[in-house]
Amino acid sequence: MELKEKLALIEEALDTEEGVLMPETVLDEVDSWDSIAALSLIAMLDDNFGKTLSGKEIKALKTVGDILAHME
Repeated sequence: MELKEKLALIEEALDTEEGVLMPETVLDEVDSWDSIAALSLIAMLDDNFGKTLSGKEIKALKTVGDILAHME
């Protein structure tokens, strides 16, 4: 899966506009980054990549690039 496709999945999970997020985007600066977005992200990673993130791992996410690292 290409970077653009992965970013689109993250944008959908975080309910942000298309093309807004980049790997260097800081999650705390994304208006929609909250507990609901985190749950949506967990579901997306499980559904699309078979990955399960713990609460500790979610709290450790600082940038979109950190999310991308879990999509490998």
